[in-house]
Amino acid sequence: MNERPQLSRRERQVMDILYESGGATAVQIRERMADPPTDSAVRSILRILIDKGHLTRERDGPRYVYSPTTPVPRASRSAMRHVLSTFFGDSVEGAVATLLKLHEGDLTSAQRKRIKAMIDEAAEQGR
Repeated sequence: MNERPQLSRRERQVMDILYESGGATAVQIRERMADPPTDSAVRSILRILIDKGHLTRERDGPRYVYSPTTPVPRASRSAMRHVLSTFFGDSVEGAVATLLKLHEGDLTSAQRKRIKAMIDEAAEQGR
């Protein structure tokens, strides 16, 4: 797999906005940033992300709409691998336990059944 260069804090912030929105203009991105930099700084970040292979852009009238190049499912798997490795020592059990504790009492009966079914299926497949 082609490893892309690491992202700065601001680059990650822009990517998070674009993953949440699916695509946005530079102005829309800047509006959603906490403590936003100047317009030219946002455009510079967008150029860098294009050069690093993280974004594409399409012209929409007088402006560009920027979108992530990596589909959400693949990006979420990569992010989870990073979280597992960094915070849980690659322990799926530890990560799941933390998620369940975060949402204690919030899970409906149907959600608990679906989670149990996923665990049972993984056990059957020897994962």
